[in-house]
Amino acid sequence: MKQIAVLILAFSCAVCEEPTNENVDKVRQCSGSTSCCDIYSLTSISQNLGAVGEKVANMAEKITLLEAKLQNTEKEVLELRSLTGGNIKQMISLDVMMCYNSSLYKILLLVCLWSFDAGTHQVAFSATLRDSGNGDIGPFTTNTPLKYKRIFANTGNSYNAATGIFTATVKGTYFFRFSMFNNLSPTPNSVVSLMKNGERLTSVWDTAGADSHDMGSNAVVIALEVGDNVYVDLQANRVVFDDSMNYNTFSSFLLFTV
Repeated sequence: MKQIAVLILAFSCAVCEEPTNENVDKVRQCSGSTSCCDIYSLTSISQNLGAVGEKVANMAEKITLLEAKLQNTEKEVLELRSLTGGNIKQMISLDVMMCYNSSLYKILLLVCLWSFDAGTHQVAFSATLRDSGNGDIGPFTTNTPLKYKRIFANTGNSYNAATGIFTATVKGTYFFRFSMFNNLSPTPNSVVSLMKNGERLTSVWDTAGADSHDMGSNAVVIALEVGDNVYVDLQANRVVFDDSMNYNTFSSFLLFTV
């Protein structure tokens, strides 16, 4: 059973990787080349497998120690039982002690497995539209996913700055939030929507009025399957404005797995 648990842990963690600035740069460099991205992905998985293997080996060692302690306890109980000469009360006490130690071992094993698994399900990201410059983005003739280029965090590496799309790598319930800053001139003409697999979830808009410098935000909590895509659509013939103040943001994090 121990070997199966270890193999499952190794398999489930094989594709998990903590992002670094170097990783983000490589993703951007590879955005135009499928083969380059494939090679980078395989290299990342290979490197990650080494780290996972070390963690699994450490956990296997801890499990082996727990098993040895349990076996020693059972041996001691059997020896003590033979010394009691069949005394019922003493035998019951020994049996209770053995059951307690067995249960404790199982609890410790579950805690080890849970703590190891919890580390593989960390998903969170936050990004803003521009990494430099200022001005309007849009208009486009069709609805277009906004590409949030400056990444503040991308734990789990589920957000792709090259496409602006978040792809769920873990089945669970997620929190999403996005903000919009309208164009400064001429008349405000901004509409953005949060999309899931092409379906509109919620929107923010500002399309009329003599004032400017308006902004808004919206948020949802949604359940995602592995492979579901979430992104922010700039509606056709609309624009948004951004500069180094980073008004337009797109963020999400995993609340819990299901």
